[in-house]
Amino acid sequence: MIKINIKKQLHGSNGHMDLDLSLEIQKGEFLALSGSSGSGKTTFLRVIAGLEDAKGSIEVDGETWLGEDDFLAVQKRKIGFVFQDYALFQNMSVEQNLLYVKKDKKLCKQLLEMTDLTALRKRLPSSLSGGQKQRVSLCRAMMNKPRILLMDEPLSALDPCMRRKLQGEILDLHKEFGTTTIMVSHDPSEMYRLASRLVVLDQGSIINDGAPKDILLKTNGSHKFSFEGELLEIRKVDVIFIAVISIGQQIVEVVLSKNERESLKVGQKIRVSTKAFSPIISQNK
Repeated sequence: MIKINIKKQLHGSNGHMDLDLSLEIQKGEFLALSGSSGSGKTTFLRVIAGLEDAKGSIEVDGETWLGEDDFLAVQKRKIGFVFQDYALFQNMSVEQNLLYVKKDKKLCKQLLEMTDLTALRKRLPSSLSGGQKQRVSLCRAMMNKPRILLMDEPLSALDPCMRRKLQGEILDLHKEFGTTTIMVSHDPSEMYRLASRLVVLDQGSIINDGAPKDILLKTNGSHKFSFEGELLEIRKVDVIFIAVISIGQQIVEVVLSKNERESLKVGQKIRVSTKAFSPIISQNK
């Protein structure tokens, strides 16, 4: 059990704000952390890791990591941290990067096998792709068998296909080692697939906390599909108006009514909803 009750003043996207968070995280839970840029997500991870100080308390399995007169050193917290920029030692091979953390060749071998890196174990990071580097970073974070694995948008720089592959590997490692995992993400499909719980921050405060399906499936009852997107263009085709909308990795076209045409503006964030009784579902070739 992780009990967190912290306060810290930050310079947010709209000026000064207070990071004020109180929550409990169960052992072995996979928690996704989401919210707009500048809402305090990365700072929250850094406070848990001991990389930044804050007022309040953090208690992990009865051990005080942060308190009025207590501050447990970073190296004693048994934290694994996966950064977006990999942070690998460039002069060390894949295998050496892992063994630098802990001289456990058996665990190193297991992690490399689980992430399909065995054949690359002697290679330097400079010769690896982005996905391969992030695998190494993930394996290195697991070398200490951390009590808590923290990940700050670890897959945001990768293409969709590689992201899906690494999502599976992250979930496999989480289950294999029973680690409590906290991951910052902006990808709804990633949060839905990986997390057992989603916490959404806004201006330093929790505005939503629950199961990913309950938060991400923003529908009216069970009768509609609903998607958020950005209106890229409105164009006239013969006598009708067409809206071009960006939804995730897709660009779609939707016919507009007269009222919609008059009320919508290019650049707006919009929601596209449709009846769900007769959807057409086909294999993506």
